Amino acid sequence: MHYRMERDMIGTMNIPQSAYYGIHTARAAENFRVSGQMVHPELIRAIALVKQAAAETNMALGLLDRQVGNAIVRAAGEVAQGNLADQFIVDAMQGGAGTSTNMNVNEVIANRAIEMLGGSKGDYTVVHPLNQVNLAQSTNDVYPTALRIATIRLLRRLAEACATLLSALQVKEAEFADILKLGRTEMQDAVPIMLGQTFAAWAEAVARDRRRFGAVEERLGQVNLGGTAIGTGINADSQYIAQVTERLRDLAGLALGRTENMIDSTQNADIFVEVSGLLKASATNLIKITADLRLLSSGPRGGLGELRLPKQQAGSSIMPGKVNPVMTEMLTQVAYQAMAQDLAITLAAQGGQLELNAFLPLITANLLPAIDTLARAIELFAERCVRGIEAVPERCRAHLDNSVGIITALAPLLGYDQAAALAGEALAENRTVQDVLMQSGIFTTEELKELLRPEHMTRPGIIARSGPLTR
Repeated sequence: MHYRMERDMIGTMNIPQSAYYGIHTARAAENFRVSGQMVHPELIRAIALVKQAAAETNMALGLLDRQVGNAIVRAAGEVAQGNLADQFIVDAMQGGAGTSTNMNVNEVIANRAIEMLGGSKGDYTVVHPLNQVNLAQSTNDVYPTALRIATIRLLRRLAEACATLLSALQVKEAEFADILKLGRTEMQDAVPIMLGQTFAAWAEAVARDRRRFGAVEERLGQVNLGGTAIGTGINADSQYIAQVTERLRDLAGLALGRTENMIDSTQNADIFVEVSGLLKASATNLIKITADLRLLSSGPRGGLGELRLPKQQAGSSIMPGKVNPVMTEMLTQVAYQAMAQDLAITLAAQGGQLELNAFLPLITANLLPAIDTLARAIELFAERCVRGIEAVPERCRAHLDNSVGIITALAPLLGYDQAAALAGEALAENRTVQDVLMQSGIFTTEELKELLRPEHMTRPGIIARSGPLTR
């Protein structure tokens, strides 16, 4: 392998001649051999967009040579499209508030621009990663700005995944609209409910999560680009500060705006805690839905068995014929992970001191994967589980007929005490409530059939009957 020698304030290092990264990146890669988790590619692409916007703005203001600037713009555009991804080698768990990631991007763009101009990688007299690629910038405005862009982009995908799941649940809501089943509270028999109503409640929870993800985008779009080191804008031309965010907005295709207080946005990371909190809320809903599905599909003979989930794979290495609800388990684990990541994000955000939060890399290392993984998991869950769910109407009806829950519908007519006595009688004698009611002579067969119509028991209102009740 051929090497080139590069120098920094600490000394010299040999860098592979083929590498687009340089000495700052190489030192960081050595220092932070920690997790094996690389910086999320969406953040890299977003930083490259920031570099492109900065170069274009600096050129327009006459602050950057056009030949150099155009090469930087082209190189940054390639990185923003996902090219040279293997050149971003710094571990996600890094010190320095993201400086190593910013330097990695600076060096890759600089060396690619040098190459475009006919120079040799490492010859920073042609294009300098700090003096030119990083002109009028600091890690402390580049990194949080890029993190906001990456978060918005991934949240949009997550919102689309929620829309996919919502649609799948609504299809099942309509499909199961006429199937009456037993409702349950505290794992005990409750009152009747339509199976479609169960799916409708799940769908509403997912819809609510989707709306939340869209609502937070406006706050995420307020960036501190131009604030440089601590938000005061030192070493950045006032016209650059005024124009660079507009250029970035056009490049990113997002509704970005310069925050009113760049010092605040440079040191405070509470917006990412807010986003993480929304992920946690969504995870809570997803865990509830998947847990319900496992209960309702439990069995197939020894459990509730009111639903059938699609069979995706053999469930046991020792028990032939066993099939597990693996897609619900997968999504549950992803949701648990998002909740755990929320704690790390919260701790990192509160750990900021004075004019900067040094722990933004930890926020990034948890927030972006959490959004990304949730989106992927939800899409798979919708496609490989929800779409293929089947109802077992006969099982639903059997559980309902065998419960005493339906007596609640008649409590306004019977009174609580008499209804409770009839329910107790049915349980003690292992009979259905309908049998006990018929034997009591309180209702005729036709009356009981009318009173216990599904629409009476699953919609608002009080069941009424003309004529006195006798026993």
